[in-house]
Amino acid sequence: MIRIRPYAVADAQAVWDAANESSAELLPWMAWFHSGYHVRETRSWLEMQVAAFRVGASYEFAIESDDGRYLGGCGINQIDPLNRRANLGYWVRTSEVGHGVATAAAQLTVAWAFKHTDIIRIEIVAATANVASQRVAERIGAHREGVLRSRLFVRGQFQDAVVFSIVRPDR
Repeated sequence: MIRIRPYAVADAQAVWDAANESSAELLPWMAWFHSGYHVRETRSWLEMQVAAFRVGASYEFAIESDDGRYLGGCGINQIDPLNRRANLGYWVRTSEVGHGVATAAAQLTVAWAFKHTDIIRIEIVAATANVASQRVAERIGAHREGVLRSRLFVRGQFQDAVVFSIVRPDR
């Protein structure tokens, strides 16, 4: 079993450790991660996320095991309040890949967003080559809408991306 909880600045070392463990998997897809990634960057990001959560600008969560081990992150971000739309993102440390962690965390995050916000539409945008992320989207019941050309910019290159959506069920 896993749980999600809002990040705290005190999570910096655990997040940094997990990111560095997962460098080979993060580098192709996550623009925020780079060689030389430092714990100061993690701490700075966490400070921004704690503040953003408080004001409803973004909702980033730590994914934890029952015993409190940091497993990865997930969140609702890029919130568009006018159109009541947001993005769902997730990543899981390498040692936990293949155990259903991302799927469970994504389900919990979507449920949280629909319960605690007025968001109507949640999108998942995954590079066309990021098959693992697409599988998570499919497992949580997201609807595949199509491929957006040059949608993501990672490592100095534009990448095509598949967009999935989940729409609030009780609208």
